[in-house]
Amino acid sequence: MANHFNVPIAESLDTLKQLLKAQTTAQGKERLQMLYWLKSGQLTSRQELAHRLNRDESTIYRWLQKYYQGGLGALLEVKTAPGQTPKIQGAVLEQLNQKLSEPEGFRGYGAIQQWLAQVCGIEVPYSTVHRTVRYQLRAKLKVPRPRSKDADEEQQQAYKKTARAD
Repeated sequence: MANHFNVPIAESLDTLKQLLKAQTTAQGKERLQMLYWLKSGQLTSRQELAHRLNRDESTIYRWLQKYYQGGLGALLEVKTAPGQTPKIQGAVLEQLNQKLSEPEGFRGYGAIQQWLAQVCGIEVPYSTVHRTVRYQLRAKLKVPRPRSKDADEEQQQAYKKTARAD
């Protein structure tokens, strides 16, 4: 028989079962299920695996090649695109965080943009500044609510004392 299907799997059935239960991604579960079926002897051919997993035989072959060459780590590796490096990072990010924690803060994201350009020499788009400050640093700008110049301070204080706290 020229194309004998023999897969040596180093992990034990118990180990594979535990890894299968702990796996959080569908991709990892699918691949560990393949190894589990092979190790337990439930399935014995590439065609059966392909049919049961609803994948092409070439995919099963590729997964097994990954397992042969790099073991379980290579089989379960999830590759992600590297993306662009953040423009606001390291010391500049720490400086910005310190500046945001000061009581006077910034008037707006445009002011942060100008501060980054003047102090740090970084030209950053408004959207990047907003995303970094709001979602990465989880900071809010310290801008007081507008007050009327004609408001009577004594009357406001008297109202605060008598108003119900709901």
